[in-house]
Amino acid sequence: MAEIVTPRPASTILLLRDSAARKEIEVFMMVRHHQIEFQSGALVFPGGSVDAGDREVLAHPELYSGGDGIDEGQLGFRIAAIRETFEESGILLARPEGSTHLIDARRAGEIEAAHRTALCEHKTTFAKVLAEHGLWLALDELVPYAHWITPEPLPKRFDTWFFLAEAPPDQVGAHDGKESTDSIWVSPREAVEGGESGRFKLPFPTTRNLIKLGKQESVKAALGDARGKPVVTVLPVMTKTDKGRVLRIPPEAGYDGEAFEVGAAG
Repeated sequence: MAEIVTPRPASTILLLRDSAARKEIEVFMMVRHHQIEFQSGALVFPGGSVDAGDREVLAHPELYSGGDGIDEGQLGFRIAAIRETFEESGILLARPEGSTHLIDARRAGEIEAAHRTALCEHKTTFAKVLAEHGLWLALDELVPYAHWITPEPLPKRFDTWFFLAEAPPDQVGAHDGKESTDSIWVSPREAVEGGESGRFKLPFPTTRNLIKLGKQESVKAALGDARGKPVVTVLPVMTKTDKGRVLRIPPEAGYDGEAFEVGAAG
């Protein structure tokens, strides 16, 4: 029997805004570079693995706000989610020290121009960036939405928390051109339709979360529906039937089904 790989902790944020033209919400998504090993070419939300730099921030509570009552493990996931989102999109969920308001788009742009590339190239740390600019990460802006763990038979596994957050005003985001090659604000409906038509390549958990998110008409409704709601961990189980492979997920997780055909038999 093959050894089961321990999943790596990871985080992602579904950055939301209300559409100016339609009665739909929009979510920020990126196309992963085709040479990236994991999910190459896929349309995904910004995010990535929890790393040592996130634990460095965690050790300095003066660098974040809104963490009261949240256990250390969850704090790490939230810190990683904000850092990865900044690295991959340039959008920064942070407040000036002592303030209750998020930094404005102008200041976020200045910080991005000064530090984003160096941070991505590991030439500086997130803790240093925050300290230099007197910033607090706005951990309370994140609302837990989903928790997925990669199925056990797979060689590369992640233990991923998905968070919702309203995008800061006028921070529109842009892909880095390295790990991702394109970025868009897209309605969940349009993204799912693109996955069905072949316009987009959507990972299975991404599709499920887009369909779930698409039931909400506004950012306020989406955040209100998710806030305080228990998050059911999803560890998909692969089974084989006469018709092909089927992924099963817990029905209590609140998605659009519990059994999904994912490939032909053989």
